[in-house]
Amino acid sequence: MLKQFVLFFCLTLTTLAFAQVGGEHTYQFLNLVSSPRQAALGGKVFTNVDYDVTQALFNPATINVEMDNQLALNYTSYLGGIGYGTAAYAYTVDRRTQTFHGGITYINYGSFEGYDEDGNSTGTFSGSETALSLGYATQIGYSDFYFGGNLKLITSKLEQYGSFGAAVDLGLIYINDDLDFNAALVVRNLGSQITTYAGLNEPLPFEVAFGMSQLVENVPIRWHVTLDNLQEWPISRPNPARTTSDLSGNSTEEKIGFIGQVIRHTIVGAEIFPEGGFNIRLGYNFRRGEDLRILDQRNFSGLSAGISIKMNKMRFSYTHAKYTSAANSNFFGLQIDLQ
Repeated sequence: MLKQFVLFFCLTLTTLAFAQVGGEHTYQFLNLVSSPRQAALGGKVFTNVDYDVTQALFNPATINVEMDNQLALNYTSYLGGIGYGTAAYAYTVDRRTQTFHGGITYINYGSFEGYDEDGNSTGTFSGSETALSLGYATQIGYSDFYFGGNLKLITSKLEQYGSFGAAVDLGLIYINDDLDFNAALVVRNLGSQITTYAGLNEPLPFEVAFGMSQLVENVPIRWHVTLDNLQEWPISRPNPARTTSDLSGNSTEEKIGFIGQVIRHTIVGAEIFPEGGFNIRLGYNFRRGEDLRILDQRNFSGLSAGISIKMNKMRFSYTHAKYTSAANSNFFGLQIDLQ
């Protein structure tokens, strides 16, 4: 039964995997970092199976009883004055039916000045988007595999235009308690617009990702490796700003080889004292580092670092992520144990 299920899951991925190019999909906010912990570990983590109730927003297979009555509130001061946040809560009905999970992701793009084609002011307008999710996970038989799913309802309001959509996330995770090793395969944002902005149906930011993590034996460190956007190859295009010219005026565009493309799919991270009341988190996003770096200038794009402190029934988290020399993001989180 397990082999048949895994085979069906993989065939589904093969059928649905298609190349994507940034900027050609709607509801892009669905791929924003969901919590300070995730941000500190490079931006995407799919294998944490513990108290972190926000983790299930990215991988529903991680829903577990340790999330029972946990409430998480997260806020991010994002680029360009944009603000967004997430909230998540889980409740265990009983040990047999396991745990149900609910979450919300919200983004506000701020206020804009509007003008018509002749340059006349039309006043100010704003934009915002919201996604509500409901998730559930279950163990596959008596194996070490767990399967979970999120159902997401999405609303978007951009100036006078509105859109409504629906999507699902599907996750499969392998948990080896003897080795403290987890591996996860996730399909995210599989869905469609139900109502469009102006009659044009746009695809959602579909993603296939794979992640691994392990607690190092006798050392209080858990390492994380994530391969994101596996449905897209190549993931990066030559940057026109990095085109070089010789003395004869011949131009040579940037070349991104096979290894370069693999690296851009990779995110690495580490948690120091991951099971303690105080922990340190570090991460590096190779794609962000490569795409946003400035030639002949060290700006540390792609790096992120954060901390977490638990006090009684509350856990505070903070992360600083480096994007460019002129733009960084700060992530704030609070998780409350309501038991």
